This record gives sequence, structure tokens and C-alpha cells, in this order.
Amino acid sequence: MPVTPEQQAEIDAQRAMRHQTARATVPGMEAHLYEAKPVLDHGFIRVIDYMGDDNAITQAARVSYGKGTKSVQNDEGLIRYLMRHWHSTPFEMCEIKLHVKLPVFVARQWIRHRTANVNEYSARYSILDREFYIPAPEHLAAQSVINNQGRGEALQGDEAARVLEFLKADSNRAYDHYEEMISEDGQQGLARELARMNLPANIYTQWYWKVDLHNLFHFLRLRADSHAQYEIRVYADAICDVVKDWVPFAYGAFEDYRMGGAQLSGRGVECLRRMLSGEEVTQETSGMSKGEWREFMAIAKPN
Repeated sequence: MPVTPEQQAEIDAQRAMRHQTARATVPGMEAHLYEAKPVLDHGFIRVIDYMGDDNAITQAARVSYGKGTKSVQNDEGLIRYLMRHWHSTPFEMCEIKLHVKLPVFVARQWIRHRTANVNEYSARYSILDREFYIPAPEHLAAQSVINNQGRGEALQGDEAARVLEFLKADSNRAYDHYEEMISEDGQQGLARELARMNLPANIYTQWYWKVDLHNLFHFLRLRADSHAQYEIRVYADAICDVVKDWVPFAYGAFEDYRMGGAQLSGRGVECLRRMLSGEEVTQETSGMSKGEWREFMAIAKPN
């Protein structure tokens, strides 16, 4: 289970507290505060705090012009303009702090997004729990034959069972040795900071992750994409569900221009214009490599 009864009691106590404030709050986010949203088999995300809303974005964008422009352009229209033209600073006026429980190998992917503040659970001071990510059978897949960093078809039958048994047995064996090395049964024992090096990458860790909305959108654009690794994508999807309740105008623009939009190179734009004029364009006459042409055609002629 993602949270223990003790953790749930603490969450319930946090959600029961009420504070008076003069700052902007968002009802949708107030409903999310502190609640643990399950991800994978033992993971979760929790909103710990947030700052700003859609209005904070437009307020920052209008700071050079003052209040007088508000009647000319509504907030949603302005936010869509900012997103469409890749403005970043106004979106940095909003921030969110998340408590995330996730497998170590997912955390190592996640931490590549360096534009955030992170504080991780320390295995130098504390003992990690015996909790491992074990994929559901449908998520056990062979190596892709066309993508060196992707998955192919799901493993079937005996092969899937064999791999699952390896994952479970190896994880528990490594943890057994971890416990024995730091045992407090009278022997001297190994320091926790050294004993942890024997733990597998599928063990769960936790951290607090604070990020502004501009950099969060960059994270979500990459990690909520259908091509992202499943185990990090489900975390990104859970965060998307929160963000759409936090800044609905900004999230709508993000969905439209980043997640649902497409970016073309100069050659791509030229080829599209030639095609629209009736010219038959091929990969050989496009000036593109085979990979770039394949990606271009997925946009120009998806069927």
C-alpha cells in the first residue's frame, strides 16, 4: 500500500487544519493538499504547498503595462499568447512543492530535470523500507528492435514468470543482506551509508520536489509524452491531473500548444508548403534524413 495507517492519520490531520491567509488560493488545489495519490505499486505524489494561480501569470505579464491592458485582452487569451510565443518568466511566478515516493531508477531519470529544489530521504541516516517496484506482467516488455531506449512487445507466459521471479527474489535477497550488514544484534555492523550500496535500483525512495510552473511544464512535456518510460510517465500523468485543477487556463494552453501541438524545422515547413501546393514530395527530395522524414510524415500525413 502507498501509505501506512500512521501516515494516513498524519495526512488526515494536515487536511483538517485551516489557516487564514490573504494570498490567492485555488479551490481545486486546496482539495488536493496533502492527499496521497497512488502511483505504481507502492508510490504516490502529494501536494505539500503551492504559490500562485492563473492570475499570477497574467499579473506578471502585465507588470510593464499596468492594469489598463486587462480590458483589452482577457486572461485566458493572454496566457495562450504567452504559451504560443514561448514566453517563460510569467509562468515562473507559480510554484508547487510535491512529496513523491518513487523507485530509485525513476528518481535517477527524474533528477535529470535540474531546474528544481530537491531534498531526498537519506539512507545515510535512516533505514530504507523493504518496498520494491515489481512491474505488473503487462509492463514486462522485451527490448525494442527500432529504439535503443524503448520497449518492444510484452513478455509472455513462462518468460514473463521467469523474469518476475528473478526481480522478486533478487530484490528480497539484496534487502536481506542489507539488513544483516546493518544488524543491531550485537555485532559491530556496517555503516548505513555503505550498506545502502547493495540495494537494487527498484527500491523506493522519497523526496520533496519544488519547481516553478515553467520548468514543470517542460518536465511534463517530456515525461507525460507517450514515448516516455511508463514508470515515470504515470507520475507525470498524476501531476497533470493536479496541475489542471491548479492553473486551468495555463494547463489548457500547455495541452494545446505543447502536448497536442507539433514543431517543424525550416525544411519541414518548406516541404509542407510544397505538399499543400500540390507537389509530390518524397524523402529523397525533401533534404531530410530517413528518421527526420519519418517524424515529419507522422505529422503531415498521420494515416
